[in-house]
Amino acid sequence: MTAVPYADTARKLASTIEPRRAEIERGRRLPPDLVAQLAGAGLFNLCVPRAYGGGEIEPADLVETIEAVARADGSTGWCVMIGATSGMVAAYLPDDEARAIYRSSDVVTGGVFAPRGTATPVEGGFRMNGRWAFASGSQHCAWLMGGCLVGGADGARGGDGAPDGAPDARLLLLPTGEVEILDTWTVAGLCGTGSHDMVVTDAFVPAGRAVSLVTEPPRQRGALYAFPLFGLLALGIAAVALGLGRAAVDELTDLAGVKVPTGSRRRLAQRSAVQADVARAEARLRSGRAFLLDAVGAAWASACAGDDISLEQRALLRTAATHATREAAATVDLAYEAGGGSSIYASSPLQRHFRDVHVVTQHVMVAPATYELTGRVLLGIPTDTTML
Repeated sequence: MTAVPYADTARKLASTIEPRRAEIERGRRLPPDLVAQLAGAGLFNLCVPRAYGGGEIEPADLVETIEAVARADGSTGWCVMIGATSGMVAAYLPDDEARAIYRSSDVVTGGVFAPRGTATPVEGGFRMNGRWAFASGSQHCAWLMGGCLVGGADGARGGDGAPDGAPDARLLLLPTGEVEILDTWTVAGLCGTGSHDMVVTDAFVPAGRAVSLVTEPPRQRGALYAFPLFGLLALGIAAVALGLGRAAVDELTDLAGVKVPTGSRRRLAQRSAVQADVARAEARLRSGRAFLLDAVGAAWASACAGDDISLEQRALLRTAATHATREAAATVDLAYEAGGGSSIYASSPLQRHFRDVHVVTQHVMVAPATYELTGRVLLGIPTDTTML
């Protein structure tokens, strides 16, 4: 287990986070004082190497920690997930660059992995241009990163370490002051994540701050950095969904104990249909979580043993994350429907959990197409496994 009980810390912070749900949603971002609390607890640097003052947390502990924060508030859990998984980049950076960026525990990084920008090679580095949607938590980040194709819109084909015919895609990091944040985040759920668009115009990025997460091995050799990067991102997303699922069951249980529906003399908890819904919700949530932790455990055991994580393990990890997310959403749906008319009011946490979890399900890392990818792997059908 990790030396620092981050999940316990997250559970203690929940009592501070939960009463601020409405404030977070109205503000469309995390309040600065809450960001400072989370950063001080090390929750944004869970995946940063210990060599740079980070948590270098085990994946199962990462799930439990993010889940605990998301149970208190979905937007806060999402921002912690983004900060934590973005910190994986520290393991790929040259030592001097990593130490310069992650110089203290209160430094938060974020950005977008998708290669929506371009990086033009120049002396000493690159000229970076582009626009990226979904830059979660960008307003409280000190550094932002954006995925870029090197050499233009199509990328340089067959670049260093890239397969012949594949574009050379890199992740470039730069200070937030060099990034324009466009106010675009007016959405149905996860409103407090501040996932606005970010724009970079002709910014110079030194070569040492441009890394490939696909074709270059990490410079840090801990077991965490042998773990599939995209698998880690997917399980972080699933952890947010699981936290929302648990929060919805909590809320339904509380509501059922006091609500007497119109036209009835019995509390909601005394209705057999609601009793069955609560049982089904528990079954779906716990089974999805168990599959996720089983897949995480198998991949982690291989990483700790110094073995390659097999293609099947990687595929199952991605599928388990997608399945956990979908089952968590189904759990929230059950709770929302069982709550009846009470669920639709803005004062009800159930409507917020419903909106939040159905934004989580839209992320490409837990999209239904993941099932098809895993199916092709399990059936032995040749397929592109870059994102595994």
